[in-house]
Order: sequence, then C-alpha cells, then structure tokens
Amino acid sequence: MNDGWTKSILPLPATMQDAIKTLNESSIKLVCLTNAHGELKGVITDGDIRRAIVSGKGLSTPVIEFMCETPITISPQDSRMSRKKAFEHHKLLYIPIISSQNKVIDIEISQSITTLTQSNTVFLMAGGYGTRLRPLTEECPKPLLKVGSKPILETIIESFVNYGFQEFKVSVHYLADQIKDYFQDGLKFGVDIGYVEESKPLGTAGALSLLPTQTDPLILMNGDLLTKVDFKELLTYHLNEQAQITMCVREYEYQVPYGVINVENNQVKEIIEKPIEKYFVNAGIYVLSPEVVNSLEKGSYKDMPDLINEYLEKGEKVALFPIHEYWLDIGRMADFERAQIDFLHNF
Repeated sequence: MNDGWTKSILPLPATMQDAIKTLNESSIKLVCLTNAHGELKGVITDGDIRRAIVSGKGLSTPVIEFMCETPITISPQDSRMSRKKAFEHHKLLYIPIISSQNKVIDIEISQSITTLTQSNTVFLMAGGYGTRLRPLTEECPKPLLKVGSKPILETIIESFVNYGFQEFKVSVHYLADQIKDYFQDGLKFGVDIGYVEESKPLGTAGALSLLPTQTDPLILMNGDLLTKVDFKELLTYHLNEQAQITMCVREYEYQVPYGVINVENNQVKEIIEKPIEKYFVNAGIYVLSPEVVNSLEKGSYKDMPDLINEYLEKGEKVALFPIHEYWLDIGRMADFERAQIDFLHNF
C-alpha cells in the first residue's frame, strides 16, 4: 500500500473546480468525498464531471449535486477474485477500500487486478497535407514535425501506450513513405502498427472503411493533436454511455464585444453588456462502436461530422466527452510554436 491515494481525498463541502483540481493532481482518477469525521460520503469519477459539464453545470457547482452518494466499495478482507469481479461487473477503473468505520484506507486500481493491455484498435489520421504549416510541411508530413525532441505522432502513440493500447492503424497519404519508414511495424516502439493507404483522400471517416471487420470499439484521433486525455477512461465512458459514437469536445468561450439586445414583441426586453457565449467544439477524438465502423461503404468518402449526423438522424446515441485536460490542435504556425513550450511542461 502506498499513500498516493491520499491525494484523491476531498473534504466536503467542495465544488466542481475543487474536484477537477484534485483529479488533475492525482494519478488516481477518482475523488473520494469525506465529511469532518473522515467518513466516505460519495465519490466522483472523471466521467461524472464530464456528464455534469454536458448538463450545463459550472465550476462553482457543489459536488453534492452530481457526486455518487452510494459508491461501490470493497473491504480489506475481500479476495482478489471478488475484487476482479467488482471491477468487471461495474466497469470501474478505481474502487475505494474502506474500513469498518466507513473511512477510506486505500484505493484499488483495476490494472493491478485485471490485465492492462487493451485489445482495441487506435486509428490515427496522418494523411493530411498540413498546408497551414507550410513551408515546414513542404518536405515533411505534419505528423513527423518535431515537438520537443520527437515527432508529434510519436508522442501521440506513447500517450496511448501509457494506457495499455498496443494495436495501431495509421492512415497515410501525403508523403506516406516518410511516416512508414519512421514507424515501420511499430516493433521499436513496443506496439503493432499497420497502415491504411489512401490512394485519394477519403475523409476522416471514409478511411475507416478500409479496415478489416472490427469486434471492439475503436478510437479515432487526428494525428496532429497533443493531449493528456485518459484514453482508458474515454473508452470506459463510451461503454457506460452505451453510445454508437462518442465525440470528444472542448468548451469554447467567445465574448461578444457589444451590448446584446433581447427583443420581445418588438420591444427591448433587456440589454446584456458584452455577454460570454459558450459552445462545445469538436476536439478531433472519437470512439466508434464496431457496428459503426463495419457499416461504412468501402472506399467511399465521408467525414466524421457527416457520419455523426447520419446516426443522429437515425435516432442513435452520440455521446459527448468534454475534455478538461490539456489539449492542443497543431493546425497553425502559432499552435506549433506554442506546442514547443507546452511540451516541456506537459510531456
């Protein structure tokens, strides 16, 4: 037993902002809420916070409004087998171990009980031209541009490896040979890398149609992103939501530089001075159920927004996974320059 779990304890009362800070400072992505006597009163998972954000709750929201007040717990006397069954049955990554006085004495981690390796395929989009980063991309594909000491795509692959993912497919088109020569079959990185070669661009979803039949959910990600997202938590979230597609989003704020007039019946109802508008924007990371991937028409062009709209029109569930961790889309020269600084602090 080590005391790393103590960073996951948060006394009541507390807010969503407190819970996010606790999650970010601890390697264990579970917050245990305790009263003045140290008794466990509830827990908050990474997924609980993201669902609260989707429902419109802000950083000042008291955690009691969205915490789980009846968490799954285990005792020190529970056998390894019973703990393994608890993780598998409830699809959890962390479970508090509590004493007879209902006080947290440790937190069990699923990977210490179950296998760490993920069988799911990670599909990385690396075929774009990177036109907004010219002249850097005139002779080097954007995924091979170095941020820090290594190419962007290498950092992405290492991030997935940290969460147990080993099966990668990389979609290539522009300067494809350079990417294939660098990563080869993935052996030197301790993973299995295969390639999907697009003779012509097929879009962010169309390239998936070139894959063999899938049996597990697949993670799709643009090959020019840097993020500290917990990919195992993302996959668990997708399974718990029972969605066909899960879409990662970022919250984007925009302040209107003028006073906005609300009108009713041709009369001024109120004036709101320089309001801040909030939106969820696409973060370029998705989880797709195998049925979605297998249904794509082979070799047909399709972008992810079009695929998502098709499933929404059919009444299928598309879940949102808000990202509150570090995230950067390296699309412009300013982003590339910022990434060089951010890399030192985040990777």
